[in-house]
Amino acid sequence: MRQLATLVAAALALSACGVDTASSAATAAALKKQELEQAKKTMGQTQQKIGQAMDQLQQSQQTRDEASRQ
Repeated sequence: MRQLATLVAAALALSACGVDTASSAATAAALKKQELEQAKKTMGQTQQKIGQAMDQLQQSQQTRDEASRQ
């Protein structure tokens, strides 16, 4: 996130110096796209970890249930 802020600030500084506004907008859009892709990747990894934790919890519960029946 810090890199994104730095890059956006740099893009804004360049646009103030007369760089084409469309180019700055394209740069900002590319940065947002990259940020979105990273967020999707992180979300997928988090969902996978949650699924694994749920599986472990279920296995643990089954083990306790089996132990209590004996």
